[in-house]
Amino acid sequence: MTDNFTHIQAAHCENGVITKLLKLAGHEYMTEPLAFGLGSGLFYIHIPFLSINGGPAISFRTLPGRIFSRTCNSLRIDIISKKFSNEQKAKDYLDNLIAQNVVTGCQVGVFNLSYFPPEYRFHFNAHNLIVYGKDNGSYLISDPVMDNVTVLTSEELQKVRFAKGFLAPQGHLYYVKNARPYTEELLRKAISSGIKRNVRDMLHIPGNFGGVKGILYTSGKIRKWRDKLGVRKAGHYLGQIIRMQEEIGTGGGGFRFIYAAFLQEASKYSKNERLMTVSDEFTKSGDLWRQNAVNMAGVLRGRSSLQSDFDNIADVMTEIYHIEKNAFKELSKLKLK
Repeated sequence: MTDNFTHIQAAHCENGVITKLLKLAGHEYMTEPLAFGLGSGLFYIHIPFLSINGGPAISFRTLPGRIFSRTCNSLRIDIISKKFSNEQKAKDYLDNLIAQNVVTGCQVGVFNLSYFPPEYRFHFNAHNLIVYGKDNGSYLISDPVMDNVTVLTSEELQKVRFAKGFLAPQGHLYYVKNARPYTEELLRKAISSGIKRNVRDMLHIPGNFGGVKGILYTSGKIRKWRDKLGVRKAGHYLGQIIRMQEEIGTGGGGFRFIYAAFLQEASKYSKNERLMTVSDEFTKSGDLWRQNAVNMAGVLRGRSSLQSDFDNIADVMTEIYHIEKNAFKELSKLKLK
């Protein structure tokens, strides 16, 4: 397996790991957008009672591991997913898989990944990579956000597998146990269930800080941050949103583009042209998320500091709320095969 392993680069780590694992299991049609959409990966949440790195706790994706489990369940693929309380048992379990040539996904913390540039090493514990072998005691790593394969020493891999803090990985690993043959009928059903679940998560989640309502919640908070926190701290909070959105794997704008690509692929399998129309709405949303990151960076870097600048950022976020709410409502009306 080591000699024949081909690295796949992806826009997002978990999607990339899933795509590679399923391709190895015989599902050659799998793409990053399909993996993301079948797993209902698009999400938004702003947790008011939690702080990360001194800023708001915001995520643009579902919980780590959910995309993999949902995608595989919808395709009737048997998987193994394990966490560990004992570090030595976690190492022994992974080594045993490697000895059997089982390519394995691992959840890790970013901060101590030695091959990451220093500026990208944040305390973020929901990163995913593939371990596909060992060489002279070091582990062979395929990280989908990197250009090429790399290595981690045994000590380095243990450290990132057992990083501390929010969403601590606890040695989490996962792999395909058994993959049933693919049929287009099964894939169409998986697409339908993936879309329905994402509609539920974005439109009908309880409370006002998750799903599309969470986007509106953040918009309201941003309007108050300048007066409540002061320009400097408010800028730090906006910087936290940028980091969570663009830099460390929660994929704000990028996830909208991936979801748009998923709907385009889904339209071909489901033969429903309306999916293409809704896809355009998520592209618009992605463009606005990216533009708003630039607006927030202006405040963070001191180029903008007026209340009107904060109001403009909040206004764009409100516009995003309406676009995504209407797009998911349109998806809820579709009758997919």
